[in-house]
Amino acid sequence: MSPTNDNVLLSVRNLRKNFGGLKVTQDVTLDMRAGIVTTLVGPNGAGKTTLFNLITGHLHPSSGDILWMGESIVGMPHWKIARKGISRTFQDLRLFDQMTVEENVLTVMEPGSWLWQPGGKAKMAQRRERVHEILVRTRLVDKADVRAIDLAYAERKFLSLARIMATDSQMWLLDEPASGLDRRSYDHFLGLLRDEVEKGVTVCIIEHNLDIVVGISDRIAFLDQGRLLADGDPQSVLKDPHLAAIYFGEQSA
Repeated sequence: MSPTNDNVLLSVRNLRKNFGGLKVTQDVTLDMRAGIVTTLVGPNGAGKTTLFNLITGHLHPSSGDILWMGESIVGMPHWKIARKGISRTFQDLRLFDQMTVEENVLTVMEPGSWLWQPGGKAKMAQRRERVHEILVRTRLVDKADVRAIDLAYAERKFLSLARIMATDSQMWLLDEPASGLDRRSYDHFLGLLRDEVEKGVTVCIIEHNLDIVVGISDRIAFLDQGRLLADGDPQSVLKDPHLAAIYFGEQSA
């Protein structure tokens, strides 16, 4: 299946999510277009991570629809949505701490991750070669045999990125992927992400650091209290004084 008209890969339509009387997503309509970086911004509690959870099937919407290349994915289990080409990272990374770096990356290369799958040793050799290439690009190749729990913080962040790179997904949903990185690591992360976008990957990021938002975004969607307040180019969104006041906690929507 190919992207729909205007290169819209993912379309969120009138999406709502309630937890009892609490409305965490309120009638959000948003198109995510192919080949760009869209950044979700807004104050804490705006509903950004909830939106990711709804898209990936970790939560089910109270109403509305989510279309992937024109097909509704509402109600699908998260593993099936992942296999359709939508992958995500989490703020808490969710690595397999007792596995090595190489093993962590191999585990996401399903359904052919294991020796007994079709292709046997030859396919396994190809997968290991692919993992080696990814670890070189993420500067983790010297840590291939190190357990994830023994990595430095920045290395763990890059391992999370390496795992999503290995899925070959068309869309990446990244929840604060560059938070806590030093400048050198951040520059490398930004370069990797731009390389992948140039290859055709579509990215949506949740990010609070405005320097990162400015440096990485092609488009910004501003959320507050579960509502989409703005959706457009970075300059017009970030220069809006009303949105800036909401972002810095000076007023509510």
